[in-house]
Amino acid sequence: MPSLAPRIDTVPASGIRRVYEQAALLQADGTDVAMLVIGEPDVPVAPHVGEAARRAWSEDRTDYTPNGGIAPLRAAIQEKLRRENRIEVDLEQVWMTIGATQALFQAMTLVLSPGDEVLVPDPGYTTFTMNAHILGATPVPYRLEPQHGFEPDLDALEASITERTRALVVNSPSNPLGSVFGEDTLRALLALAKRHDLWVISDEVYEYFTYGTRHVSIAALDEDDRVFSAFSLSKTYAMTGVRVGYLVTPKGLGPTMRTTQEAMISCVAEPDQWAALAAIVGDHQSVQDAREHYRANLAVAKEVLDAAGIRYLDPRGAFYLWVDVSHAAAGDVAEWALAFLHREHVAVAPGSAFGRSGEGWIRVCLAATAGDLRRGLGALPAPATVTV
Repeated sequence: MPSLAPRIDTVPASGIRRVYEQAALLQADGTDVAMLVIGEPDVPVAPHVGEAARRAWSEDRTDYTPNGGIAPLRAAIQEKLRRENRIEVDLEQVWMTIGATQALFQAMTLVLSPGDEVLVPDPGYTTFTMNAHILGATPVPYRLEPQHGFEPDLDALEASITERTRALVVNSPSNPLGSVFGEDTLRALLALAKRHDLWVISDEVYEYFTYGTRHVSIAALDEDDRVFSAFSLSKTYAMTGVRVGYLVTPKGLGPTMRTTQEAMISCVAEPDQWAALAAIVGDHQSVQDAREHYRANLAVAKEVLDAAGIRYLDPRGAFYLWVDVSHAAAGDVAEWALAFLHREHVAVAPGSAFGRSGEGWIRVCLAATAGDLRRGLGALPAPATVTV
């Protein structure tokens, strides 16, 4: 058999999926596992969204669509961006994608060449690094650490820029941290990008889930068309399996986007687009209910961790909790998470799956039942109880 491209061997496997797959095997054998590992909403899709999808299928709306998506959906997103994100765009800047996953890959494809460097958050979403490797680029991590409030150290970030650096990835609200960058931080990152003529790729998948703070889109602050923004309906509307997102591009890329979309996916499935339209323009009570559900689960989780004296980052966004288990992980949280799964039947994501800065931490998904959170977090070893 011929060999694959050498760069494929550089793509790291997902440390999250490693835990999830073993947890799924335990479940298949009848074991009751507290699944706190995957970012999967535990609320149902709103009825009007499901009905729109059923109607599209029953009316045989199953054709190719324009590369950018059906016109009513793009127009609805254009209005949503103006109203909620304070971003003014033309329709030719809105492109429907197969989830934010494709939107992020598409943006990286447009700006990165083999040998280029891209700055990615550490800890950060695993796809950032995987995409860079697939494209033959080098991901350069910028650390988000407790001593800096899990915000970028701008001096260290600037010092890591070289003549090969082409783009900066920003993720707020953060997966896995749950941190939310304020406007001052975003303006500083944008100024840095301008000084070094970098593209900015903004992952805003969790825009609707913030607690006590406002989500700010970095593109709303952009004055010279250097920001690509990736959005998703997956988490907001509990549509992870429907696979609809969108990429908002700088101006003037319409012809380029039509070409790359045609080569990559042609278009998003038409029934899925009608479901997405119903989600965006329809009643948002289910989104509000989901946010309150995650907020209530956060209170439960904090109560359990506080009682045990376990340190964590109090999140201001997304639906995750970043928990310090360094007192128990012995320098290898990935192996510790697997042992914890098999011993306690609790699945959590090892922090090292999100970058080197995640060593000693775990990500806990709050999209779960209160019972699973109490059981799962209650099984974590407290610092004073750890034995060698």
